[in-house]
Amino acid sequence: MARYRVEPETPAWRAELIHPALSKEHMLDSDDARHSVAPHMKQWQLGRQPGWQYLELTEQSGPLPRAGEVLVQMKAASLNYRDTLVATMPERFQPGRVPLSDGAGEVIAVGEGVTRCKVGDRVAGSFFRDWISGRFDMRYHQCALGGSLDGVLREQLVFPEHGLVHLPEGYSFEQAATLPCAGLTAWYALVVRGEFQPGDTVLVLGTGGVSVWGLQIATAAGGRVIVTSSSDEKLAQAKALGACETINYKTTPDWEKEVLRLTNQRGVDHVLEVGGPGTLGKSLASVAAAGHVAQIGVLTGFDPAPTSLFPLVSKNARMNGIYVGHREAFEQFITFLETTKINPVIDRVFALDEAREAYAHMASGAHFGKVVIAI
Repeated sequence: MARYRVEPETPAWRAELIHPALSKEHMLDSDDARHSVAPHMKQWQLGRQPGWQYLELTEQSGPLPRAGEVLVQMKAASLNYRDTLVATMPERFQPGRVPLSDGAGEVIAVGEGVTRCKVGDRVAGSFFRDWISGRFDMRYHQCALGGSLDGVLREQLVFPEHGLVHLPEGYSFEQAATLPCAGLTAWYALVVRGEFQPGDTVLVLGTGGVSVWGLQIATAAGGRVIVTSSSDEKLAQAKALGACETINYKTTPDWEKEVLRLTNQRGVDHVLEVGGPGTLGKSLASVAAAGHVAQIGVLTGFDPAPTSLFPLVSKNARMNGIYVGHREAFEQFITFLETTKINPVIDRVFALDEAREAYAHMASGAHFGKVVIAI
């Protein structure tokens, strides 16, 4: 398998364009755009108090793209654990915010000067809209869809042209809606920051969106994957997707010892650590010498981890904090998907007016893979 990696980083202003410059007839000024968009559209917003139960479905005027902007008719969106936090945690809650970061749709109008997209293109938005390439900067937190910016749970949305990528060939909008956060996070953690190599062993915790994507990416790239879950049914599903070994952490609470047994006491090359403080100690015990722990999630909360970090030192291992990834990595991920033909795992698709039910299903933890809302 070819090695997928990030080339030497390029300044954002020199980012390569996906499409050559379009002729004038492909562009719409504001008068043209008014004839191409609906006068009204539906969108979900956070209510007046924390809780996804209080989401409100509203009707708004259809947006118009300005110079350098692209209007997208949204077709599907997917949920992440982060979306439940944004909707429920008082310190994160913003009344009226349009939720969800992950969505895919079709370009229906472009503003003057747009060259990366044309009407009819099938696109997805970047989670961090303005993070094109290079190292992360704290200012990118101000351009996070569904957090500091309004998100994608709406019928139409205007993006700056640099905040979009083109969908993999053959993907449905529902499949593509699983890519911007969960898919890219797993790719960025394993391949970009983790420098994954064929033959590496990967431990994924649970069977949520990031973990299942990690299983699929690593398997397609020639890795050996160990999956944990409290459900034997979900572990059987993981096996069907290519997991080499599975561990039920309810019946095997000392699962880090089982990881070592399964790897002849060596440990794994990569851990996709989505649990947080409650699982970090076991993940550090599971990683191999010179291995890599990708700290991604906080499913067990935000408290300090009750564990020593000395295993990182004694093993000469490394730990990276992972918060999604940049557009350049997203485009490389899409190239990988077109080569490997991975089918995203969608647990269930809800209708737009069933958004609250989709949140409830996500919050229940019953899902395997991604929860999607068709728009």
